[in-house]
Amino acid sequence: MTLREANSWILIREELLRRIHDRIWKPGDLIPGEAELAEEFGCARTTVNRALRDLAETGLVTRRRKAGTRIAVNPPHKATLTIPIVREEVEARGATYRHAVLERDIRKLPPHLGGAFHLPDGADVLFLRSMHYADDQPFIYEERYTNIAAVPEMAKAEFKDISANEWLVQTAPYTGGDMVFFAANADETLSTHFGAPVGTALFVVERSTWNGDEPITHVRMTYAPGYRMRTNL
Repeated sequence: MTLREANSWILIREELLRRIHDRIWKPGDLIPGEAELAEEFGCARTTVNRALRDLAETGLVTRRRKAGTRIAVNPPHKATLTIPIVREEVEARGATYRHAVLERDIRKLPPHLGGAFHLPDGADVLFLRSMHYADDQPFIYEERYTNIAAVPEMAKAEFKDISANEWLVQTAPYTGGDMVFFAANADETLSTHFGAPVGTALFVVERSTWNGDEPITHVRMTYAPGYRMRTNL
């Protein structure tokens, strides 16, 4: 099928992408209008419009009424992150993994988490405080709050042979989430668990997940001194 014979917006989008990637159209260039492209491809103008809208949604082109369509100068680059299983991360380093639950309690969500983890008033959460170890050395200190209404079976799980981190990844589906990365100074609790001086800089990840509109879990994971995170773009 030649482009002139094509009537699929997907085929047209692929050809437009080729021209962008091959720098036939360079960043900032104004590309031909819908009518001109429709004539070139031998299709309806609405088909070209659908292809251009898809490219605009990805950020590769910008569209302005009466100003035409331009190739984006600085298109967005998206990275997709998965929830890592701590055991797998430790074992990938060639170390032996184990974990220990330090505290377990059913309580109300602390007020300071209410803005990031929306639950009905009076809802119960399962609080877990745990340590993850690599070759018996402290690796991650974890504080987790889980919405019992969303994952009721978690209230009965013992987490002797599997951590809450791995259990949730395997058991609780989620449709979205957010992650925050920052540095924090070790307080007395973290100093004790990591054997590091108070004030030591530590890498911290806070993550919330939800399924639809229902919150699942909020966790704060503090890594041992010297931890470096590596990911792919």
